[in-house]
Amino acid sequence: MIDQAPAFTPPSDVHVTRDVMVTMRDGVRLATDIYRPARNSVPLDVALPVLLERTPYDKLGVNHGDRTREDPVPKSKPELAVEFVRGGYVVALQDCRGRYASEGAFEKYLNEGPDGVDTIEWLVTRPWCDGRIGTLGLSYGAHVQSALACLNPPGLAAMFLDSGGFSSAFHSGIRQGGAFELKQATWAYKHALLSPATAADPERLKALKAQDLTAWFKRMPWSEGHSPLSAAPEYEKYLLDQWRNGLFSPYWEQNGIYARGAYDAYADVPVVHMSSWFDPYSVTATENFLGLTARKTSPVKLVLGPWTHGQRSVTFAGDVDFGPAAPLDGALAGNYVALRLAWFDAWLKSPGGTDPLPPVKLFVMGGGSGRKTPEGRLDHGGEWRDETAWPPVGVETVDYFLHADGDLSPEAPTQDEAFREYVHDPASPVPTIGGAIASGAPVMEAGAYDQREGPEVFGCEPPYHALADRDDVLVFQTSPLEADLEAIGPIRAELFVASDCVDTDFTIKLVDVHPPSPDYPDGYAMNLTHGILRVRYREGFDHETRMEPGQVYAITVEAFPTANRFVKGHRIRLDVASSNFPHFDVNPNSGEPEGYGRSPRPARNRVYMDAARRSRLLLPIQAQ
Repeated sequence: MIDQAPAFTPPSDVHVTRDVMVTMRDGVRLATDIYRPARNSVPLDVALPVLLERTPYDKLGVNHGDRTREDPVPKSKPELAVEFVRGGYVVALQDCRGRYASEGAFEKYLNEGPDGVDTIEWLVTRPWCDGRIGTLGLSYGAHVQSALACLNPPGLAAMFLDSGGFSSAFHSGIRQGGAFELKQATWAYKHALLSPATAADPERLKALKAQDLTAWFKRMPWSEGHSPLSAAPEYEKYLLDQWRNGLFSPYWEQNGIYARGAYDAYADVPVVHMSSWFDPYSVTATENFLGLTARKTSPVKLVLGPWTHGQRSVTFAGDVDFGPAAPLDGALAGNYVALRLAWFDAWLKSPGGTDPLPPVKLFVMGGGSGRKTPEGRLDHGGEWRDETAWPPVGVETVDYFLHADGDLSPEAPTQDEAFREYVHDPASPVPTIGGAIASGAPVMEAGAYDQREGPEVFGCEPPYHALADRDDVLVFQTSPLEADLEAIGPIRAELFVASDCVDTDFTIKLVDVHPPSPDYPDGYAMNLTHGILRVRYREGFDHETRMEPGQVYAITVEAFPTANRFVKGHRIRLDVASSNFPHFDVNPNSGEPEGYGRSPRPARNRVYMDAARRSRLLLPIQAQ
């Protein structure tokens, strides 16, 4: 054990014991730093609640989102630990198995439940712990919390999950609609570079650094020894396992990636599930909120902001600004540390004390000027609301039907037969322009953007087009709205489709179309949310059913939730296509096993919209 980190000198009122090696049930030891209140650098002999954060990102590191509205420079984990200690807590920061100072081999997600339980069991026996443990963390730091909560360890007393905690990684986070989320590939490459095995092996480091990740994204699928991760076989293995496990099977029901199956056993403690509209874990947050609220007696809270992954203290997401009210700072508390302190104070220090959060706190986007801000972003605006339920009380589902002329309206089509078709060419997929993404660099960025190709967008080549002008994108939109309309809740489309191939994908994207303005002469098509379905899974994700070429099928494409005010003069738009790359792997249309699509072929795909086959968008509309 080292009492003081060489890169961090604690103030005299905080004592740090570094690299306490906590032994897990299989003998692997995890490095844990303990921060305690002190006087003149001597730890106080007092038992307090403990706040535990487990991370694969270095317990001495810095997260890009740990800034405040006033101070754009992120604070390190040790600096934040000091603030929590001064708030009256002991803080334990732990490197996950196989990461940084901890022993063992890293296997993404699948060891975190037992390791978390063993860590809590160790903490509650320490003389400086009063027996109550609170957990906190962002992203992977939220996944590990949910993993241990599924095992209901004694001593766990409150939780704050920020942007993570898989309800079902198969349905949202690793896969979606049967397709594979390629942010898992960019994450794996980045963190293979940062792994202890790489730090200890100069040749491995050299081999990994020599890879051109953008070039590899143009050479898919990958395989053993043929990927940018070949020099880090343990990272390559888990990535290919995730990619190739296309069926919902016991693989996807393992602890750490499937809280849905453990809601009854899940710890009954006060918990916050926080996410945002351009974060890949908004489905996770809403599903966990609903699943636990229905089963538990302790408070369960939901927070949904307008941010990208973890960027809770800025006003914008991508190229769109949501106004001065958008940051967490000032809306939910003075800053993020203050909010978490208020939460843990309420449930760890004086249970039954002042609850700092309503059941649901959500940000409804929209209502801004539509002009360009001084920073060059679209002013979309928005406001926070306190709600008692998700979706909010008063939300009703309204059908918007697709029409062959491109209209999107509540009036159903009446033609005897009508359809639109396009060719999905796997060699030229529709490019990803923003969305709910994390860890996508250098091939994709999260957030809201005008849906136009450009040199900065991966996969685009001149002449650049608006996505609406591509031959492989079907666009359906309303007339300019005569009054404001709010859509708040989950989004889905029911489509009648056909293809000349045995398998293909259908994607949807909900878009708020700003009208032309002096700043945006061509208007601004702002993405709100997306969905995808690999049609071989149309009858259920636990089995595959190939398509009969030319046969018409009814499918449902689920999209992420959103909350947006479409203001008067705007249009509601739905884009339908068959790819969204590199967000998702491209369907080769050949019916080959997942991750082995080496014989791609173009697919001619149809969407029907007539009296007998009424394709529709189902919008959750808030009553005015």
